[in-house]
Amino acid sequence: MPDFETLRGLPLVGPWFARARARLADHEAERVARHFTHLLPPRLACEPAERDEVFALRHGVYCEELGFEPEREDRRESDVFDARALHAYVRHAATGAMAGTVRLVTTQGIDERLPMEVHCSEALADATIRPDHFPRESVCEISRLAVPARFRRRATDRFAGAANGGIDTRRYSSSELRCFPWIAIALYFSAAALSRQTGRRHVFVMVEPRLARAMHFVGIAFQQIGPAIEFHGQRAPYYIDRERLPGGLAPGFRRLLVVVDDALAAQRPC
Repeated sequence: MPDFETLRGLPLVGPWFARARARLADHEAERVARHFTHLLPPRLACEPAERDEVFALRHGVYCEELGFEPEREDRRESDVFDARALHAYVRHAATGAMAGTVRLVTTQGIDERLPMEVHCSEALADATIRPDHFPRESVCEISRLAVPARFRRRATDRFAGAANGGIDTRRYSSSELRCFPWIAIALYFSAAALSRQTGRRHVFVMVEPRLARAMHFVGIAFQQIGPAIEFHGQRAPYYIDRERLPGGLAPGFRRLLVVVDDALAAQRPC
């Protein structure tokens, strides 16, 4: 009898599996939206102590775990873009631990470039859409999304111990475990919410193509605007019109976006 993976690869059956999986994901998003802000409340890093915690989390992920940046003596990862960025994070309510962070880098003038314009200009050389095509006060970039290993969930993590970066199912409730695969999505939604709240319509991001494809599954239709280049692995520049984002989301994901947006709006301005 054919196994699941064989059936999923069949031309007629594969699309059915994709649609069924999308419906299940949307149903799960609806459930997650109901309790996400109670278990993993989205927050703005308004206070110096909060931003310091954000930089410490980023050091753990980007410097110590992934090796993308050199380790620093103060165990804090930050750069020149942080001063003009909005920083969002989610905190695990039961333990108080920061479970993930993301920033939205803003710009006001031509002399304030986005990170991709500084570090990945070759990927934008022949881009179909570029940040400098729009008024500077209307553009922004999502970057430095980081989720600590203990809050990431892969199929193997269900059986891995905490020492291997897995989730220890003895410490968390089943409701909390349902949230963990959604932390990165909620962080992207946090950045999208901040772009709406600050009136920045044109959103850019530099990510792995496979991550962009995964976001399409959610309904976040990132448009690739340039070639993939080597930058901590293969990454390509993407663009999304923030005003079109909600219309591409299924109802469950749209509700999660609204929940995150409302939580952050209640904290602004910092």
